[in-house]
Amino acid sequence: MKKHKGNKSYQCSECLKCFSAKRNLVTHMRVHTGEKPYQCSECLKHFTQKSSLVQHMQTHTGDKPYQCSECLKCFNAKRNLVEHMRVHTGEKPYQCSECLKHFTQKSSLVQHMQTHTGDKPYQCSECLKCFSAKRNLVEHMRVHTGEKPYQCSECLKHFTQKSSLVQHMQTHTGDKPFQCSECLKCFIRKGNLVEHMRVHTGEKPFHCSECLKCFSVKRDLVNHMRVHTGERPFQCSECLKCFTEKGSLLKHTRVHTGYKPFPCSECLKCFSQKGNLLKHMQIHAGDKPFQCSECLKCFTVKNHLVTHMQVHTGEKPFQCSECLKCFSVKCNLVTHLRIHTGDKPFQCSQCLKCFSMKNSLVKHMRIHTGDKPFQCSQCLICFTEKGSLAAHMHKHTGHKPFQCSECLKCFTIKGSLVRHMKLHTGDKPFHCSECLKCFSQKHTLVAHMQIHTGKKPFQCSECLKCFTEKGNLVKHMRVHTGDKTC
Repeated sequence: MKKHKGNKSYQCSECLKCFSAKRNLVTHMRVHTGEKPYQCSECLKHFTQKSSLVQHMQTHTGDKPYQCSECLKCFNAKRNLVEHMRVHTGEKPYQCSECLKHFTQKSSLVQHMQTHTGDKPYQCSECLKCFSAKRNLVEHMRVHTGEKPYQCSECLKHFTQKSSLVQHMQTHTGDKPFQCSECLKCFIRKGNLVEHMRVHTGEKPFHCSECLKCFSVKRDLVNHMRVHTGERPFQCSECLKCFTEKGSLLKHTRVHTGYKPFPCSECLKCFSQKGNLLKHMQIHAGDKPFQCSECLKCFTVKNHLVTHMQVHTGEKPFQCSECLKCFSVKCNLVTHLRIHTGDKPFQCSQCLKCFSMKNSLVKHMRIHTGDKPFQCSQCLICFTEKGSLAAHMHKHTGHKPFQCSECLKCFTIKGSLVRHMKLHTGDKPFHCSECLKCFSQKHTLVAHMQIHTGKKPFQCSECLKCFTEKGNLVKHMRVHTGDKTC
């Protein structure tokens, strides 16, 4: 210990720091020796200075003797009040020598200086990540420990950071203190307002180093970079499918859970995604804002218009790698590929029959439920499929839109024309596995197979005689009814 002349005559032999009073040097030496002679009688925590113990005791007593004259907020230490007063006065006495930025607290300046020096002295013992501030390390450690010490008093949800709890509380209070000066829209967080302002300024400060595309929000750039890297860090625990964004994974999991949180206020139909609900609402509103420039047909959804335009352009950009058949819509290609793979992912819960398309399963289920939702306005007969109703309507109108190019015969439905064309082509694609006889229609083969199996599924209710074909039963019934109609 060495005494100097002047205002600071007591010098530390370890770090050479000087003090004006001997007691200050004595207190300082405890930094080097690690001595903490003052102990809290409540929690047994130790302190190097008596004043630190006095302040600490106020955490047990709840005593806050220092009150702000402006907002009446109370503090347990005088220096905390002094720092707080700068909120009201706007004083920022600590200036960065590099960028000249000002701060209200010295500790904030010290942490800020590390952005210039790149110093990150606090390292996580688990993942070795480094931080410039100790409190950031403390908060980070909760990622590994799972600790969430901050709880919402309203919904009991827990958070790892106090600031996250403060922001969350605004969802209950409805408080949105940050307002856009352009459109007056309000936000819960300042960061959201900053991002929103770029809508008005057009600023896109985040650039992709690969394709030079620009983004207004950093997270959009992060998501975009995965297009180049191929990274898909978010994996579904059910089917192991991977996604580039967490939001996409959350939407996908609803496929497994069946969760549909967005109900229609008109018909109470529920949807798993908000966008699908908005599209559905246009059905009730009758709104069709997307119009085809060629035929003026209107659509409720933009992608329906895009798909429709391919009718005019003839574009079919989606090609099957197996048979080279092309499709205008990707989902049609996906469905078509199941012909090659034999995949039938949609199963009936009643009879376990499987289908390659979901709408085929929906139609099939009506066999079990007896549901016939499509009714003819003329004769009130009901049908299970919309296509069947459309074909039936031709009976009333007499319209036969499908004409044979060979004999010019006309038909009400396309299927009848397809079957008729086999008369001209001689095509008989359905072969009997027993006798190799060929047939032009599948139902004829099915009826023929009953000759080999001996099956006669059509029985007369009068005499119980059985027949292989329904038509033969109808003819037989005339014996009992006396009907002689040809």
